[in-house]
Amino acid sequence: MSMNRREALKATGGYGVLGLFVAAGVITPEEARAQQAEWNKAAFEAKDVAGVAKGFGGDAAAASDKITVTGPDIAENGAVVPVGATTTLANVQMIALLVEKNPNALAAAFMLTPEAEPFVTTRVKMGQSSDVFALVKADGKFHVAKKEIKVTLGGCGG
Repeated sequence: MSMNRREALKATGGYGVLGLFVAAGVITPEEARAQQAEWNKAAFEAKDVAGVAKGFGGDAAAASDKITVTGPDIAENGAVVPVGATTTLANVQMIALLVEKNPNALAAAFMLTPEAEPFVTTRVKMGQSSDVFALVKADGKFHVAKKEIKVTLGGCGG
């Protein structure tokens, strides 16, 4: 069945890359819908670390000194704050980055294979100064660390 771009985007609900893959014929609309169904709504709608851990099927996360959260101490532009996390924990399955004072705490989640180095980095939007958490799932257990990042308007302190 031939499908034009508009029909492809409509079939996938306009979900960016998935819509492009359907339009290019890389995947079918049914495969795109299956990808959308795998989205972890509970984790991304959680408001705190405990809720995100629960959304990923875990209990409370234990504080760990084997996780390092990276990012600037002061971010002059809250629209693009570079953050990351690395860990020395063994058998890391997932690293998630959370911004405590954002409307939805979970900013990004990275599922890792055993061959992957347990290091992730991305850019997040922060509306105000906040703690940034790294939630790590290793050996089926959740661990957490945090770093405070201050967001300033025009670099004027805050």
